[in-house]
Amino acid sequence: MRRLATLLWLLAVLLAAPATAAKLDEALARLLDDSYGETAIAAGEIATSGDANASAILEALADNRLQFSAAQKLVAITGKEGKLANAATGAVVTAPPADLTPVRQNNRVRGAVQEALGAMTLLSPDPAKRLDAAQSIFKSQDATKLSQVEAALDGEKDPRVSLALEAARAVILLGKADAPQTARLAAVVTLKQRGDQSAIAALRNVPADAPAALRDAANRAVADIEKGLAVWRIGQNVWYGLSLGSVLLLAAIGLAITFGVMGVINMAHGEMVMLGAYTTFVVQEVIRNAAPGLFDYSLAMAIPLAFLVAGAIGMAIERTVIRFLYGRPLDTLLATWGVSLILQQAVRTWFGPTNREVGAPNFMSGAFKIGELVITWNRLWIIVFAGLIFIGLLMALKYTALGLHMRAVTQNRRMASSMGIPTARVDALTFGLGSGIAGLAGVALSQIDNVSPNLGQGYIVDSFLVVVFGGVGNLWGTLVGALSLGLANKLLEPFAGAVLGKIILLIAVIMFIQKRPRGMFALKGRAVET
Repeated sequence: MRRLATLLWLLAVLLAAPATAAKLDEALARLLDDSYGETAIAAGEIATSGDANASAILEALADNRLQFSAAQKLVAITGKEGKLANAATGAVVTAPPADLTPVRQNNRVRGAVQEALGAMTLLSPDPAKRLDAAQSIFKSQDATKLSQVEAALDGEKDPRVSLALEAARAVILLGKADAPQTARLAAVVTLKQRGDQSAIAALRNVPADAPAALRDAANRAVADIEKGLAVWRIGQNVWYGLSLGSVLLLAAIGLAITFGVMGVINMAHGEMVMLGAYTTFVVQEVIRNAAPGLFDYSLAMAIPLAFLVAGAIGMAIERTVIRFLYGRPLDTLLATWGVSLILQQAVRTWFGPTNREVGAPNFMSGAFKIGELVITWNRLWIIVFAGLIFIGLLMALKYTALGLHMRAVTQNRRMASSMGIPTARVDALTFGLGSGIAGLAGVALSQIDNVSPNLGQGYIVDSFLVVVFGGVGNLWGTLVGALSLGLANKLLEPFAGAVLGKIILLIAVIMFIQKRPRGMFALKGRAVET
């Protein structure tokens, strides 16, 4: 059917060649007036002229490559190599006129050009172009394109393009006062099935003089769509909550280890996150300058380096500062706060105070939709990354010697020491492990936040909240706490706002801790014993 329609269209074009040429000449003559209104009209006439050069003319107009000479009544296209060709005939212009001027455009003209190009691509062999054309007509609601939409719809095989064409047809019929009432009511049903904000806008534009039955059907459809969108908004907030929870998990899981095993309040934990983000920046800068083709692998290269850099600095802090302050929580808090200021200033001196650009690999760019739920690839990969780190850490604690020693020290430090476990070495390695995981969090956060000397400060308070709420030293508690706080935060924001929502959440956590001081999942260990 579609091939037959295409053959009939080509036959009509051949039989009407003289009329086609005259129509194109008439459309091009409008461009000589140098008027925005005439240019917008000319774009539509060029598209419907049926001339073989119509597409090239419109594309040149869209790319600002269309020029005219009022003196010689000439419209010409500037080619990619700078050659000038007559728009009507395609012949090369050997002597460009002195008054050759680009065809001016404004938003109205640009919109008319895009609509014209969209209509011309309804029968394109490329499904993506047909989809763009259908969506362009849906936005313009151009009643003159109804026959083209219906012709394209008859032979369309791609489901996505068919839905877009049906929606374009529906929105045109809905606005046509002379369309049959049954067709307009069917258009309401089609737009209701589309179920997005564009459909709501179209249904609300039903003319005031339309029959009461049509207006009532449109109002009911709008109400039903809004109910559906409200459910999707809740789903979107849940997704944002899971995304925020995964970020909190990455930032807090290293703190849960050091706090649970060593009882150290590490205020420099956020700076370990910052160091991981800056390690990612340095890796990308080296790749950009030395091997740009490897940019998509930059994060994979940054992950082990960020772990080693942050872990090594963490162990150095433990060996030089913290090991002298065990059993003195207030002193460790003040000392690590001072270390955090030193690290911030060092990074500010070395890299500068401004934000640094960290690019996203191709596989982490863009988004996709599930219904009205928008899923960004970078957030999805961060959730996967957080899950892999959590599982890897669980395996390390359960199946490695260091994990066994860490669990022993957590449960009873004095007994572990009497059994020959080198607790000082375990403390250093534990602090290095927690700091290294914070560095991994920095790699992930570099994809969704500004890389600056203050990066870690935005997560340190939330990290402590997660650890205390979930249960000190309990990884499963950290997971549940991070996801719970992330979901609660994002579900409160639409009603209370970002600031008030965080305040309400903080009050709720304080009240919960008053009832359960050990958190949701209490763990026997040093913190409990003391």
